[in-house]
Amino acid sequence: MDFKIVDAHAHLWLRQDTEVNGRKIQTLEGGRSLFMGEIRQMIPPFMVDGRNTAEIFLSNMDYAQVRGAVITQEYIDGIQNAYLWEVQEKYPDRFFCCGMFDTRQQNFLKHAKKLIGQGFKALKVPAQRLIFPEGRTYLTSGEMMEIFKLMEENDILFSVDLADGTEQVDEMKEIIKECPNLRIAIGHFGMVTRPGWQEQIKLAVNENVMIESGGITWLFNDEFYPFKGAIEAIKEAADLVGMHKLMWGSDYPRTITAITYKMSYDFIVKSKLLTDEEKVQFLGSNAERFYRFNNLVELPYIKNMSE
Repeated sequence: MDFKIVDAHAHLWLRQDTEVNGRKIQTLEGGRSLFMGEIRQMIPPFMVDGRNTAEIFLSNMDYAQVRGAVITQEYIDGIQNAYLWEVQEKYPDRFFCCGMFDTRQQNFLKHAKKLIGQGFKALKVPAQRLIFPEGRTYLTSGEMMEIFKLMEENDILFSVDLADGTEQVDEMKEIIKECPNLRIAIGHFGMVTRPGWQEQIKLAVNENVMIESGGITWLFNDEFYPFKGAIEAIKEAADLVGMHKLMWGSDYPRTITAITYKMSYDFIVKSKLLTDEEKVQFLGSNAERFYRFNNLVELPYIKNMSE
């Protein structure tokens, strides 16, 4: 079956050079990075200069027949707004790029307003990074709520990754109540392998809330391909909120240090536990509608030399 595939959660950067909670993240060689005190294989080793560019991703997308991708952000990659704006301008039909304001800095409301004024159609908050030993920034603080109301007024999508389990679910409920027309994408499939993940999924009973599965192969990495537990979790989530509320995401490029990009979705294509219509929705049509991709390209299948 010819699926129209859209990736709802991926990352791009030119270089990692940042700190999170006082711990450094920095690009090294051979796809490795210094990551909070240890060296980790951040991206595949053939990306020798550490540049995780749009062009390399497009090559992977074309090969895997992924027509469009949502580029989200995370503090561990550094603030990538300047580069992602260039990407959005250069490839508007292939990418939907999220801006990211820095809640760790003073007057982040001003930063958010600047990104909205620039033209970003979505803003990202890695909310799991807002909880510190010495305290936390609440998603429902006055400054944050002012941003969310401004986003709702301007039809700016809110992309968010939450802390494990129910830690921030009540805050999200308050945001949804106060901003019912704010479109919200909750990432990492609710941190599906952690206790209480279903409570994050249930937020999608609200009309404008969707769930994307970025990182699901990472969360089920111990199980590995073909990720039977991930399929079972997708079915459980669909029972809770409906398959029309769920979207596939890869968490590229970190996840393809363990598997290929195509493998990050073909375990869904090959599953006998999902119907063809469920696969159509999960792999692309839900994200196409929610992120408003209007001109997705046609991508022919190219045979491998090994075939």
